[in-house]
Amino acid sequence: MTDADRSAPSPVAGTPRVIEQRGLYFDELEEGVVYAHRPGRTVTETDNVLFTTMTMNTQALHLDAAWSAGQPFGQRLMNSMFTLATVVGQSVPQLTQGTIIAQLGLTDVSFPRPLYHGDTLYTETVVTGKRLSASRPGQGIVTMQHTGRNQRGEVVALAARSCLMWTREAHAAAELEAAQKGTIET
Repeated sequence: MTDADRSAPSPVAGTPRVIEQRGLYFDELEEGVVYAHRPGRTVTETDNVLFTTMTMNTQALHLDAAWSAGQPFGQRLMNSMFTLATVVGQSVPQLTQGTIIAQLGLTDVSFPRPLYHGDTLYTETVVTGKRLSASRPGQGIVTMQHTGRNQRGEVVALAARSCLMWTREAHAAAELEAAQKGTIET
């Protein structure tokens, strides 16, 4: 893909070209390729406490250091829903930013090892399947496997995800149609 593929022409001669960051379209995603999402995200106690309390999860394993010290892991664990959300979130800029229509579902979610305060989470995604939608022209269903690893390379999260994605041509046509509707005077 060239910069021209991601840019809009300058509206006024002499002004700089604008390149907008986006994910990949259905047509650009390749099955079996490992998409490594960087940078990693070092998770903190603040992340854990805020996410846990915002979601009304009062689990002591996330909030109570003294109690957690006496449990099998010997310390507080990062909230697994935070871990899952971060794994999916790390994939967005590279894969789905502006090119997704809808997240269809998550399956086979597991957390083989805990994530702790101070760990750095890295995510990789493999596209495991894709097919054009039979009922939605210009759109396709993509399945992907997300793997989250800590800084030691240990797997801390796995999730299969399916998304409804735009094809490049259909998205361009939809954006043009929306722009034309927006310029019609009533």
